[in-house]
Amino acid sequence: MIIKTVNDNQHMMTSLEIAEVTGKNHKDVLKAIRKMEQAWVDVCGRKFALTSRTVVQPNGGTREVPCYQLTKTECLYIATKFNDEQRAKLVLRWEQLELQELERKQQLALPSPKKILALADEIIGEGLRLLNEPAEDTLTATQVAKTFNMTTLDFNAILRDMGIQYRRDGHWNISDDLADRNLTRLRTHVSYSLKGVKKIKTYMTWTLDGVRFLNSKLGYPNF
Repeated sequence: MIIKTVNDNQHMMTSLEIAEVTGKNHKDVLKAIRKMEQAWVDVCGRKFALTSRTVVQPNGGTREVPCYQLTKTECLYIATKFNDEQRAKLVLRWEQLELQELERKQQLALPSPKKILALADEIIGEGLRLLNEPAEDTLTATQVAKTFNMTTLDFNAILRDMGIQYRRDGHWNISDDLADRNLTRLRTHVSYSLKGVKKIKTYMTWTLDGVRFLNSKLGYPNF
């Protein structure tokens, strides 16, 4: 089993597992570690971490077995004293553990199956709602602006200056004195981010009567 230390979040492996992976006796692994520890201290300034593990005995009982807990770098340093086959087994074991850890993290990052199903139901429900709604019979500001050979920015600015519309809380609104003439209609757009977050945007669009009204105000012939 791969273990993490509290201090630096490094992956660790015990000398018991090293013995199991390489097929060596644990006492021989301990001997190799103790023999190489002083050189490690001289270079890195620290000893190998000594700990213990509870081991189940053949008779059903348990006993505490002293062992070392080593990082990947420390393991591979000790493995320099092993033969080629034992060293290869240890390297492959580390690769396997790291792949398992990566898969575990990827699973944790994914939404739960329950959340995915709920999101799918919401998206499908929204799609059915849109299918049952009549086709849009209004034009956006961008669409209307094109009929006047204007940019959307210029179009909205001109209507604001003429007192036809005003902007509040990030949205354009028809002037109060024109609100009951069916010139505009609110449209709602629903979208989803890559993470499944639902976004709802409401904005003003222009009806056919509204476009005719704009034509008369801007000097263009009526439709």
